[in-house]
Amino acid sequence: MRPRYEVILRADHEADRPSARVDHTGGGAEPRTPLRLAVAQPPCVPLDVAANALAHAAAVRRARARVVVFPELSLTGYELDAPVVSVGDPRLAPLVEACAETNTVALAGAPVAGEHIATLAVTGGGATVAYRKTWLGDAEARRFRPGDAPVVLDVDGWRLGLAICKDTGVAEHADRTAALGIDVYAAGVLEAAHDAAVVDQRAHRVATAHRVWVAVASFAGSTGGGYTEAAGLSGVWTPHGEVYARAGTEPGESVSVSIC
Repeated sequence: MRPRYEVILRADHEADRPSARVDHTGGGAEPRTPLRLAVAQPPCVPLDVAANALAHAAAVRRARARVVVFPELSLTGYELDAPVVSVGDPRLAPLVEACAETNTVALAGAPVAGEHIATLAVTGGGATVAYRKTWLGDAEARRFRPGDAPVVLDVDGWRLGLAICKDTGVAEHADRTAALGIDVYAAGVLEAAHDAAVVDQRAHRVATAHRVWVAVASFAGSTGGGYTEAAGLSGVWTPHGEVYARAGTEPGESVSVSIC
């Protein structure tokens, strides 16, 4: 059965208007149940979307989760000159198939048309661009454009606010996203190993400020773009800011939890 979810987009300046809803299922949301959530840090081959999609598919099958979060630019590695990845790219087929087998929504990172760093929502029905990174690093801004609105992804009644790396360090991003009403703040990030503490600090701040679960998928190992040793330590934090589950520092690790 094709997973049911809808993307809800709204910018702050539109807060007095109804949210724009795009229902990808043709029907309403399913009744809310406990959410099986995973964060994964697959091995990465820079610029090789086909190889990375296979690694993502393997991670999805291992996780057996409803939602699996992947790091920033996980399908290409952190290569800022990587060609864009279209939602219909045939190289994504193994990931689509894995999502179909496991009834998973995979949140994978890629550069997309319009020159954005994005999160793709991949299901058994294919891929869509779910979110475009709002806050860009200096090097990123030489090529990419910022997205213009926070995004909530609704999965079985669970509302996931989406973020990518630097977004997590800007309080305004979490504030605007949480204002839409979220249960989970889900982010794909990249930090160097010597900056591993940044992931914890940001996750704790978001969780305690907004009383939401925080799920962060953090690259591990070499990712391209000069990152020879990324931090790993992907994890899930409780609404009280406590570490609920955490991966180690090696590529290929992941953690899965059930939240309710």
